[in-house]
Amino acid sequence: MIKLITLCGYLSFVTKKNKMKRVVVTGLGAITPLGNTVEQFWQQILAGKSGIGPITKFDPAKFKTQFAGEVKDFNPEEYLEKKEIKKYDLFTQYAIGSSDQAIKDAGLDFGNMSNDQLAEVGVIWATGNGGIGTFESQLEEFHAGDGTPRFNPYFIPKMIVDIAAGAISIRHKLRGPNYCTVSACASSNTAIINAFDTIRLGKANVMIAGGSEAALTKSSVGGFNAAQALSKNNEDPKGASKPFDKDRDGFVMSEGAGALVLEELEHALQRGAHIYAEIVGGGMAADAYHLTGTPPDGIGAALGMTKALNDAGITADKIDYINAHATSTGLGDLSELQGINTVFNGLPVVIGATKSMTGHLLGAAGAVESLISVLSIRDNVIPPTINTKNLDENIPEGLNIVLAEPIKKEINYVLNNTFGFGGHTASTIFKKYKA
Repeated sequence: MIKLITLCGYLSFVTKKNKMKRVVVTGLGAITPLGNTVEQFWQQILAGKSGIGPITKFDPAKFKTQFAGEVKDFNPEEYLEKKEIKKYDLFTQYAIGSSDQAIKDAGLDFGNMSNDQLAEVGVIWATGNGGIGTFESQLEEFHAGDGTPRFNPYFIPKMIVDIAAGAISIRHKLRGPNYCTVSACASSNTAIINAFDTIRLGKANVMIAGGSEAALTKSSVGGFNAAQALSKNNEDPKGASKPFDKDRDGFVMSEGAGALVLEELEHALQRGAHIYAEIVGGGMAADAYHLTGTPPDGIGAALGMTKALNDAGITADKIDYINAHATSTGLGDLSELQGINTVFNGLPVVIGATKSMTGHLLGAAGAVESLISVLSIRDNVIPPTINTKNLDENIPEGLNIVLAEPIKKEINYVLNNTFGFGGHTASTIFKKYKA
């Protein structure tokens, strides 16, 4: 079935190829547990550093999990006036900070664009939880009071998930397509695919795409603990995220944001933009299996990856590196590897798991890992997977998993996987840009 879909997808790609515009990546931005600029983040990744530590945002003493990947030293005043900061939940502040970085990196000057030009620039921004910190704090204040409904007038706009996309648009007067994608931990990969489609179909010239998350709250940690999803390795937080290891005991929750500027190729060339890479494929599918679990055969993952390959018009042997979703959960890791095994069927593609360093940024994971994918292509290097010392004996034979040290090699194509509660799967393919 997968082979038939691949053939049909390839024929469809050939038919539509000449009608599609090419889309390139011209700007990057990052706010993460490993640094608040792209290069700081990237150097920490290549050095195999962990961004995980004790939770400081609240007292976690009564929680089963007491550690996470917190953003350090983020100062919203670098991006916003004090009066503006009060209007935005932290997830939107992260969105504004990372998107400002990406826009600057791309060399875009929206202030000198006409209204017609600004109508060709849009924003698709993702989050899984939106302003959950605002929601939690406002309800705590309400219940601590006398029952009189005294809510902050910004309560609703700070909380709703689409507000980060709107805030970025308002900030830069961007009048193109503007909305939020929510597909749990696949959210920001979904946003990138949608932005890619918007440009190549001629509906915009430039799209700001990415995702942000600020869900390190009591309700989130408590909820994921109740779902038996989080690692409880409080004795060794930095070593807790260990994808594919036989002793893994759950994922490590993190916060932050990743932003990409996607641009129609001719538009980028005309203004002399620096091109990091080209995005050539995106595939979305569903497990159709369970609310939170993944199927042992990895069929949803396999289908999403196959659709991405079809969309890119390439065969599986072209992929040099897979940045796996690999959250460090018992069933999830094996399900993804089974899906990879189905699609790649013994090919020597290298599989890595950067969540071992970043933790899991939930709805922002796909965007942050897209930055890693693009930078891997730029620098011809595959980052390490740290903490994994004893591979699970149930991993399919023949899979090539990068472990403690980065690998230097020519990288032409990278596949980036993300999967979310509800069975959502989203895979993107980035390619080394060639004129």
